[in-house]
Amino acid sequence: MSDLPPGINRDAVTRFFRDHVPGADGDLTFTLIGEGRSNLTYAVTLGGEKWVMRRPPLGHMLPTAHDMVREYRVISAMDAAGFPVARPIALCEDPAVNDYPFYVMNFADGRILTFDDHANYAETEADREKIGHALIETLVQLHAIDYRAAGLGDFAFKPEGYLERQLRRWGEQWERSKTRDLPEVDELSRRLRRALPASPPPTLVHGDYRLGNMVLAHHDPGHVVAVLDWEMSTLGDPLSDLGYTLMYWGQVGDPDLRLLAHEESRVTARPGFLTRDELVAEYARKSGRNVDAIEFYEIFANYKIGIIMEGIHARYLAGETVGDIFDDAGETAAYMLQNGLATADRAENPILRGQ
Repeated sequence: MSDLPPGINRDAVTRFFRDHVPGADGDLTFTLIGEGRSNLTYAVTLGGEKWVMRRPPLGHMLPTAHDMVREYRVISAMDAAGFPVARPIALCEDPAVNDYPFYVMNFADGRILTFDDHANYAETEADREKIGHALIETLVQLHAIDYRAAGLGDFAFKPEGYLERQLRRWGEQWERSKTRDLPEVDELSRRLRRALPASPPPTLVHGDYRLGNMVLAHHDPGHVVAVLDWEMSTLGDPLSDLGYTLMYWGQVGDPDLRLLAHEESRVTARPGFLTRDELVAEYARKSGRNVDAIEFYEIFANYKIGIIMEGIHARYLAGETVGDIFDDAGETAAYMLQNGLATADRAENPILRGQ
């Protein structure tokens, strides 16, 4: 069929669904959903049934990224632990089926808030406040999971030293991905290395924890149906998740640069949503963790995602992306890194300010 999206071997994948996914014995329809900036996600439908399939992106991939087997393992563990995720159904590890491993999960029905789609939902300030509380409560729940009891004790080579390894890793990824020189990268790297805080005891870390990766109940903004996109999950510093959330969380009065860097932040830059300070205070109260160094984590998140966006820009220039949203990836990478440096310049910590 001419409407088959890239990245799908229809006959082989259909056979896999027939053999491994209950109720999927028929002529399946595949539709690319989401932004597809990293792993590719498809809605797979048959009559009234609907599933979700995830596979790696087309073309160039950074080392250690896009591991479907690993991602399937963590959502299986989270599902067993009672954490809200889309229920895993089947994993295909044979690249002969669809070039790369992929997995299938159930469709988590609910609302995902994006910067261009938040109409007719959480229209009152009270409902918007519920969203912030739900986001933090779910994050605290994640960080409270005993990862050893969940069977993830070997999920990372060494949870200790997480921040130092992350800085080194993303610096290396920049060298592999960069298409031009951006001076903000070296300056952010210099400041972050000098301001490296001591991490609390390690927990399971989502790695991409933000409102755009949460499915909220249709009629209850305070209920999280599922947390999506676990491809960057690992064991490490839980405050990295909180800092990452803050990066994407806009509030009334934010400068234009922040909104350009993170379009998603426009969703929460409205009355009723908690402020970033309120999110931090809520997390500290419910988790019992010290959050004094949280500005480091937010600045690091800009550094990391700016580098990831540069990698996407490199794939776009090579013609290896799917979808029509990649032409601005390079511009977005630059905005993110500029916003990270601007945030560092305003930090309370003089080292982060470059002093």
